[in-house]
Amino acid sequence: MSGHVLDEINRCLNCRKPACRQGCPINTPIPQMIRLLKEHRPNEAGEMLFDNNPLSLICSIVCMHEKQCEGHCVLGRTGSAVQISSIENYISDTFFDKMQPELAPPNGIAVAVIGSGPAGITVAVEMARRGYSVTIFEAKDKIGGVMQYGIPDFRLPKSILKRYKQKLESMGITIRLNTTIGNALSIDNLFRDDYRAVFIGSGVWRARTLGVKGESRGNVRFGLDYLSNPGQHELGEEVAIIGMGNTAMDVARTALRRGSKKVTLYSNMLVATAAKRELTYAQLDGAELEFGKQLVEINEKGPVFRDVVFNMQGDSVGLQGDLQQVEADSVVIAVSQGPRRRLVDTTPGLQVDASGFLVVDDQGQTTKEMVFAAGDVVTGPMNVVTAVTDSKRVAANMDRMLQEQINQQ
Repeated sequence: MSGHVLDEINRCLNCRKPACRQGCPINTPIPQMIRLLKEHRPNEAGEMLFDNNPLSLICSIVCMHEKQCEGHCVLGRTGSAVQISSIENYISDTFFDKMQPELAPPNGIAVAVIGSGPAGITVAVEMARRGYSVTIFEAKDKIGGVMQYGIPDFRLPKSILKRYKQKLESMGITIRLNTTIGNALSIDNLFRDDYRAVFIGSGVWRARTLGVKGESRGNVRFGLDYLSNPGQHELGEEVAIIGMGNTAMDVARTALRRGSKKVTLYSNMLVATAAKRELTYAQLDGAELEFGKQLVEINEKGPVFRDVVFNMQGDSVGLQGDLQQVEADSVVIAVSQGPRRRLVDTTPGLQVDASGFLVVDDQGQTTKEMVFAAGDVVTGPMNVVTAVTDSKRVAANMDRMLQEQINQQ
């Protein structure tokens, strides 16, 4: 056990009403985790963490802990919060490869999971543990979804996702890579082939455009396209990034690591939307920030802005001043994503809202019977732990409805 983790568990006050747990979206049993580790029972602690959150190892790295568990720690009110993320990571990382999840006896019922991001992995694990035969259909050549193709390796080592693939397969889960549902195969084909329920966790991979002139120019990229394979993009020495969310910060840090000399992020607001930690790291890496800049167009020289006018409440009320030409070798637009339409267009009865996100009821069922969905394809881009939390609830509803079907036969 590292000295740092040992120091941190000894700092925990073991509060009667643990605010840290209340601040965790998936209600991680943090006091019990720390108690088990103090008692030198890390395997039990790891099993408990995985039972509660199949992506505990990943969440311990990528969650916004300063706003969640650690942000609610009472010690943080007057000093430094307990570094809960470090404790969780130590336990989950140590336990993960030893773990043999308990599986219910096979029930002979097949379910299909479309997408292997946070939502898809969670539902696959939850259903396999209940005895279902699970097949994951992944359009890309590796599992992980946004964790694989949207989070840089320096933030989330891809070796962790390789370990997850091995763990899923050891649980009897079948993974079909390079298989897009909505091309050769449709959701109706899955039901034809005796899958009794389908879960959609396909994420959001369509870049959001800004509708400004110049977005199709050769010197423009979209954030997620760049992060999916940065080695295929030559951004040059000076890079302008439009947006200040977490994706924009990942683009900036990746570009700086790949040789860009000057990377500047632009926002039309007064504050960044990225997590404070990600913003700080981007600045430490050398990224510069420009607030109150409205993108007007992009030309061969780079982006063109005008200044935004704000009222006393910080709301945008207009633009002022002359056009400002910024010279940059590349412009990267990183202002959110939406779902692709291929799956919807090939599935009669599957409805989306005005923004293109799947419509679901309070059980997580879409407008097509026994087709469920959760994660970004329903909510829009969120964080990993939110996708896991929603997907656990939907998996429980899938199981309940499948069992009701069986009892009615």
